Amino acid sequence: MAGSISPAGETFTGNRALHLEEPLIFELDAQGRCGVDLDPAPAVQDRLGGLKRRAPVGLPGLSEPQVVRHFTRLSQKNYGIDSGMYPLGSCTMKHNPRLNEKLARAKGLGDLHPMQPDSTAQGALELIDTLAHWLKTITAMPAVAMSPAAGAHGELCGMMAIKAAIDVRGEKRGRVLVPESAHGTNPATAAACGFSVDSIPANARGRVDLDAFKAKLGDDVAAIMLTNPNTCGLFENDMIAIAEAIHDAGGYFYCDGANLNAIMGRVRPGDLGIDCMHINLHKTFSTPHGGGGPGAGPVVLSAALAPFAPLPYVVHDAAGYRLVEHDEGGDAQPFGRLKGYHGQMGMFIRSLAYMLSHGADGLRRASGDAVLSANYLLASLQDVMSASFPGPCMHEALFDDHFLKDTGVTTLDFAKAMIDEGFHPMTMYFPLVVHGALLMEPTESESKETLDQYIATLRALCARAKSGDIQTFKDAPRFTPRRRLDETAAARKPVLRWKAETEGTSAAQ
Repeated sequence: MAGSISPAGETFTGNRALHLEEPLIFELDAQGRCGVDLDPAPAVQDRLGGLKRRAPVGLPGLSEPQVVRHFTRLSQKNYGIDSGMYPLGSCTMKHNPRLNEKLARAKGLGDLHPMQPDSTAQGALELIDTLAHWLKTITAMPAVAMSPAAGAHGELCGMMAIKAAIDVRGEKRGRVLVPESAHGTNPATAAACGFSVDSIPANARGRVDLDAFKAKLGDDVAAIMLTNPNTCGLFENDMIAIAEAIHDAGGYFYCDGANLNAIMGRVRPGDLGIDCMHINLHKTFSTPHGGGGPGAGPVVLSAALAPFAPLPYVVHDAAGYRLVEHDEGGDAQPFGRLKGYHGQMGMFIRSLAYMLSHGADGLRRASGDAVLSANYLLASLQDVMSASFPGPCMHEALFDDHFLKDTGVTTLDFAKAMIDEGFHPMTMYFPLVVHGALLMEPTESESKETLDQYIATLRALCARAKSGDIQTFKDAPRFTPRRRLDETAAARKPVLRWKAETEGTSAAQ
């Protein structure tokens, strides 16, 4: 209970002013209490064959105000982009325009059912086709598969298209090259598709070592999976040379497009020689990403891979818009389908709304502002924190832990102290090519005033660490209902289920 878990010296309730302690809903239980009056259930013929429940169902008894307050307080513990700056690196958290939410819930779109006949969903199919057109235009790619449900799902789609293309050629290519600076899902996806993974080292500038890459090429290489801009927040300068080399070797060029938001309107991936690339709609165009979705990861494909795009896809002919659900032959050689139905409609609506409301000039401005914000952070902090690579950067500012050397403060301590200051911590210990990494992505949607406050906070924490005030960091977070967790135990021995207390046991909390 609250009183028993509060740190010494804190309040009896565990509350800090209006930051209220909240027990599990089962701990609020008062058996017999109910928010509504229900008439006794009418007698009915028992058709359960002896399977009728014999014990109470075990639901907590609460009044309606208790239920409302419980869930309201839980919602207040969910720090998100609507609460404050969320400077996560690797996965963008930026403002989600409310216009997009309104349109996603508009009558006729919000109540679509995936099994509606095409004739009753012409507007929705046109919307998917229009969004596909703009994705192809932005990336200069001739085809797009819309159904993948997330970025990693898009990776799977792209690699399955590559595998299908290699199989049609009658070749055996089992090796995929993955740079150290790629997203961690890249090698996992390649392995899931049955490929062996061969890592490419980064050079001193945080980019792909071009000579090391070329040395690994051979007739058993199926593809390279490269993230650009990469996880060090840097643009890969040798994209065209890499594309030419992998194509000369008979392989394909997969680009992780999760960071398209940094180059949108500035560079067209198709012009760089890329064969396929997933796009995180929820990250680049709308709807903050993080916490598991919902997401959408359409995959743009080159002419060489377009025939292998999965089912279903939208076509427009004299009969109107329709979904192609089965292989109709011809030039198309779909490798199958990835999921039920045809994509995440809510994300399609939000993304197209984002595009149309910004316009071409607005999309270009958004990517430019995201890069400008990251460089503002980098330039404003590099005299007190240790930048991992010389600037300028792209959408992310990356620091290592050298600035904490001999202070007794770790990267984890530093990030936890950000919570007490009212900021969500940055990405820690990633990318792995940098020791004690602190990766920050401010995005284009934060004002200069907010960035200045964030910068001032980091500078103050740096000064505190170097002043020898170590205990403050070790105790952080100090102003949350729960203090620092045993993260190893939380990961390896999670308690995710509440069980009723029985004799000799205590309830899981």
